[in-house]
Amino acid sequence: CALDNCGRELLEDALNARCNAYAPYSKFKVGAAFRAKCGQVFTGCNVENVAFTPTCCAERTALLKGISEGQTTYTAGAVVAYHPSGFTTPCGVCRQFIHEFAKRDMPIYIAQAPECDGKLPAFDDNDEVLVTSIFHLLPHSFTTY
Repeated sequence: CALDNCGRELLEDALNARCNAYAPYSKFKVGAAFRAKCGQVFTGCNVENVAFTPTCCAERTALLKGISEGQTTYTAGAVVAYHPSGFTTPCGVCRQFIHEFAKRDMPIYIAQAPECDGKLPAFDDNDEVLVTSIFHLLPHSFTTY
């Protein structure tokens, strides 16, 4: 089906955020974008550290930016990265983190970024996009409520 405007905007924002990734160790750049309930979009990229444990994924970076500005409910998200064999979905930690701030199931758009870091193309209806949801990615999430 055709990519809707929400998904297209989030994917393009995530693609642009990916340009700022700090990934000198893995060389694996990821961008993410999340739409808050208020409509504002927050973007993030992965930020690595030589110790690896303090590394922050793009998804958590984007959400933390929004949360730090008072936005704690999200309605959609997007993740882009380049991997030669297909889509890159959020890691397990990010899935749990996203779930915490999705009061209802929400779409997650996942697309392949270009292999090079050159000009950023727009996503069009012919591009393959995985449209899933946070409840599908993490069907039995941990919760205390």
